[in-house]
Amino acid sequence: MDLKKTNAPVNTITYNKSLIEEPTGNVYEAITIMAKRANQINSEIKKELTEKLEEFATYNDSLEEVFENKEQIEVSKFYEKLPKPHALAVQEWLDGKIYHRDSNK
Repeated sequence: MDLKKTNAPVNTITYNKSLIEEPTGNVYEAITIMAKRANQINSEIKKELTEKLEEFATYNDSLEEVFENKEQIEVSKFYEKLPKPHALAVQEWLDGKIYHRDSNK
């Protein structure tokens, strides 16, 4: 997942309900699918952030010393400015990038 190339909004916007429910015919089913995808995106972002921050980790037994690492701060700021996982999931849904199927059919 390339987070730099996403066109998901950073702020809250209003979506057209008919566009959301169009692929499934049911708005609740569409929201459930997007929520599951948002959870997947969130875990991917969390894993990626943890891996990047581990590169800068310094392990000390002393609690009195606090190290301020500029690279670590920059990485954290980048991830703070990203769109939220639910916004990314909605954008993927509207772009038709989420595969879903009905297991009952």
